[in-house]
Amino acid sequence: MLYFPTIISVLEVLAVTVPVLLTVAFVTIAERKTMASMQRRLGPNAKSITFADALKLLLKEYVSPTQANIVLFFLVIP
Repeated sequence: MLYFPTIISVLEVLAVTVPVLLTVAFVTIAERKTMASMQRRLGPNAKSITFADALKLLLKEYVSPTQANIVLFFLVIP
């Protein structure tokens, strides 16, 4: 029972984080479908596109010029 408070804390964090992430994924899909209908096109037909975008963002490699000040360069990236 030594880890019981830690386990409870982790479960509380997951209870908040997981629904927020799922809501963001759903809102992203809904936004894409809405924008597609406004532009009179089909829109995303696969539900996994949002998760593929998230994976792409997590695995993105940042490239910086060799002569650049790295701190300033990454501060101004949109």
